[in-house]
Amino acid sequence: MPSIEPTIDPSDESPDSFAENTLVTAELVTPPVVTAELVPRWKRTLASVRRWGVLLVLALLTFGFLSSGLSPDPSAIFDESDRDLHPVAQGDRQAETQARWMGAGSAEIDLASVEPVRLEASGRASVSGSTSQTADSEQVLISTILEEQWRSGLESRGLEAGPMADWLTVCRRLSLSLAGTGLSLEEIRSLQRLPEADRVATHRERLLLSDRFHHYWAERTARYLVGADEGPFIVYRGRRFRTWLANHYAMNTPYDELVRMLITAEGVWTDRPEVNFHTVTFDSGDDAPDPIRLAARTTRAFLGVRIDCLQCHDDFLGNVSLGDAAWVRPHTAAEAPVTETDASETESSWLLREGAQEDFHSLAAFFTAATSEGVQGLKDKRADYEYQYLYADETVPVEPNVPFRRDLLPPRPPQKSESDEQVDDEKDGTGEQDAAQQDLDSEPQVDDAIVGVEDAVTTGSGGESETSDLPRYMSDRERLAYWLTHPENKPAARAAVTRVWTLLFGRPPAIETEYGFQVGEVDNLPLDSPPSEMIDTLTEAFVDGGFDVRELIRLITNAPAFRVSSRADFDVTEQHELAMAVFPVTRLRSEQVAGATIQSGRVKTINRDSSFLVQLQQFGSLNDFLKRYGDLGEDEFTPQPVTITQRLVMLNGKLVSETASPNPILNASSHIEMFARNDQEVVRTLYLTVLNREPTEPELKHFTTRLTPESRNQSEPPTSRKQEITDLTWALLNSSEFAWNH
Repeated sequence: MPSIEPTIDPSDESPDSFAENTLVTAELVTPPVVTAELVPRWKRTLASVRRWGVLLVLALLTFGFLSSGLSPDPSAIFDESDRDLHPVAQGDRQAETQARWMGAGSAEIDLASVEPVRLEASGRASVSGSTSQTADSEQVLISTILEEQWRSGLESRGLEAGPMADWLTVCRRLSLSLAGTGLSLEEIRSLQRLPEADRVATHRERLLLSDRFHHYWAERTARYLVGADEGPFIVYRGRRFRTWLANHYAMNTPYDELVRMLITAEGVWTDRPEVNFHTVTFDSGDDAPDPIRLAARTTRAFLGVRIDCLQCHDDFLGNVSLGDAAWVRPHTAAEAPVTETDASETESSWLLREGAQEDFHSLAAFFTAATSEGVQGLKDKRADYEYQYLYADETVPVEPNVPFRRDLLPPRPPQKSESDEQVDDEKDGTGEQDAAQQDLDSEPQVDDAIVGVEDAVTTGSGGESETSDLPRYMSDRERLAYWLTHPENKPAARAAVTRVWTLLFGRPPAIETEYGFQVGEVDNLPLDSPPSEMIDTLTEAFVDGGFDVRELIRLITNAPAFRVSSRADFDVTEQHELAMAVFPVTRLRSEQVAGATIQSGRVKTINRDSSFLVQLQQFGSLNDFLKRYGDLGEDEFTPQPVTITQRLVMLNGKLVSETASPNPILNASSHIEMFARNDQEVVRTLYLTVLNREPTEPELKHFTTRLTPESRNQSEPPTSRKQEITDLTWALLNSSEFAWNH
């Protein structure tokens, strides 16, 4: 066929003529369009089946991963971590421990550690976990002492102790306190494969080695260290600070080392997350850390003492007692009581005294050494603090000092004299190499950021001089950190033990008085109120064990006070709960309610290994629930009654509704309905998933009857089996038992 070429008149240069000729050419050279009828029907059908088949396979894979999961068999879920829980030979260690506790001396405990201990080397080995088969000898010995003290305290008060709780109840307490959630059905089924005597210890060790514990306790710790507010913009990174704490919990960093890193932090708050402990106060410190707020935070967090009122005036009402009480003194001093006459001749600080403004501001003076250096972050200089006291005419310099046990604080040498500075200038001008060599052979120089300690010699509690392990030069903040973490600073160790106790029990330990037990506070432990025998024993064990937080958790959770039931055959009074004759019934905090609700909607344990969709849903649901339910922030242990808003959020809220409603991909209630063998199995499994216990016989009979077709058809209008299971789940989530730790 001859080619057809368009004929264009060169004389016609109009745009319309050119467009018309081009359209004609396009129609002639364009190939014919093949209609759908020309494609065989079977090919179109095959392509459609292929597309829908691929979509169906992807949907099935997603459902399988989210519901039953592409995970190992439940019996082997924790096999890898359980390898670290096998028994270790304890013969020599038992002898050493008994010698320590019987007064024959102390010995260093040697045991292979499960994990690395810390970020900064300190030459101290970690004491790692107990086993599920053979109890650690030291724990057995201390647990025996705690049990004797517990029973003797109840007998002296004429109180009867309740029975021991079952393993599911104790495991729920551990999950709520260590991870902020209840037990998952996956965890319960895994524990049921073990001997009953090993279940609590095994579950506790799994939690202590899990990311859930590390991040949950990092959040709880950050609340009392830096508060729950967002802090100043740019110079404060709360998320990095919490992640830093979680990493140290994962490495089982000793508590005293963690405190030293916080107090002496230097650098940029993004590069050194511990600096955020200081930068959180920048909004009130004129682009520098606020020593007033840091002093108040330090006393509450690390000493358990409130001296905030001393910022403005002396203590005129006798609310703040400072100095060295009898239980704070060294043993040699406690054996011979100090009288007023002896104190005036030797040292008046051996007696309790009323707090003064000087006590607060001398403690705040330590933190003026932390100075903001712009892009270089926080730097350390010599403390220079001035304050105008009440009724004073002018400001006066305030030397850094501590409110009690001042004999434990390393000395602070005076500043360099003018003659010393002149000698330094001469050295700088006459040969740098000779001066450098002379510096190496002679005493090291002191700059603005460092102060010296005279020969690093301190006077021991017995009156004799002993050479400590202190470095030759310490800054002011290093001196404070040394004092806070000194083994003989019993109030500081007691404050740490009280914090851990409160997180585990949900309430602070009671204060024992001559009138009986009284409700205690976590950050108000006056020096004139000595700790109870159990707290004192735990404090000694905490210090002797190298400030190991995990070991302290094991000791507390092994004690009968933690294992006792909250129910008893006798009338339970407030004195029974305060004396730990029964486990104290406490309301769950807002994050625990949210965590337990979210976990109740899943068969598998929600952790860092869960699918991205599940973790994203958990994050969004948790934040939304806390905004509506309310959060007390750093005052989370203050007793508060349930509010109408909180009840309405549970009754009509989105989180509870989504957890109970049918959802064959995500929700546990739908999975239980599909895979349970009978109605009784449905009720039992729902009780285990939501309340972490087996139903009683009346409960089982009642709800099983509700699921039968006869009972469902009698309702107006008739209900389905799926709707009855949804209603049962909703009822369990809104029960009082679910919202309380018991």
